Amino acid sequence: MVGRSALLKVIILGDSGVGKTSLMNQYVNKRFSNQYKATIGADFLTKSVDVEDQQVTIQLWDTAGQERFQSLGVAFYRGADCCVLVFDVNSSKSFQALESWRDEFLIQASPNDPEEFPFVVLGNKVDVDESKRQVSQKRAMTWCQAKGNLPYFETSAKEAINVEQAFQSVAVKALQQGHEDSLFADTPYGVDLEPHEMQAPGCNC
Repeated sequence: MVGRSALLKVIILGDSGVGKTSLMNQYVNKRFSNQYKATIGADFLTKSVDVEDQQVTIQLWDTAGQERFQSLGVAFYRGADCCVLVFDVNSSKSFQALESWRDEFLIQASPNDPEEFPFVVLGNKVDVDESKRQVSQKRAMTWCQAKGNLPYFETSAKEAINVEQAFQSVAVKALQQGHEDSLFADTPYGVDLEPHEMQAPGCNC
């Protein structure tokens, strides 16, 4: 059983510039900025929400989409309860990259049951002129169905379209996964994060 105030780790993946950071900021802070600033390495925000009558804290981890930061590796991905795959509906390239982001996550995170691990897919930037759209809703949903009926939401971080609904779905999926993972919590492979282990290395002299 997950504790009364569960901490759920959610990883957000996708190419650079698809709006991962903007989606997080819209969801957590209800803010949008036109100033584009590439995320360097990784960043995270937390938000407390009620899911299925339980108070949970979602820890949203945002990665830099640049290839050179994909080596953040195992520590970053491990322990994730849900993974959000984001693409820009106005960029076929970012949509085609979802496959490799999903594969990368499964390799690095090594979940107990890769086939059942929860992913949620977001097609972002639906506020942009329809004529510029390169990925149809049908195409995206067909891909999601082929991957095991993944939940799919079309979002706009700028206009706050579907952002709340999408992350509510993420929270529900993550909580379900957290309940399942807790069955394995007492195995020798569990990582014990006692406060003393979290201290920065140094000497007492």
